[in-house]
Amino acid sequence: MSEFKPLDPLLHSQLRLAIMSILISVESAEFTFLKEKTESTAGNLSVQLDKLDKADYIKITKSFKGKRPLTTCSITQKGIKSFERYVENLKNYIT
Repeated sequence: MSEFKPLDPLLHSQLRLAIMSILISVESAEFTFLKEKTESTAGNLSVQLDKLDKADYIKITKSFKGKRPLTTCSITQKGIKSFERYVENLKNYIT
């Protein structure tokens, strides 16, 4: 039987895990894209992105597209490592 390693509580949230799952497969994603894909409210998504940003799992870039604000997110190296470790640890629970 495998040793059960603790799952990262930051990634164990359904919405944060969904965000990281999207960001690991793209170079970057706009806020509106993440909102649409996760079917989240803007407020909840914003809170969860802030938590991931503070943990240095993602990088948030704010700019403008024309006159409209544009928030773009990308995963960091720390985020990639944490996500991969989370997936590996989760596999130990399943197998």
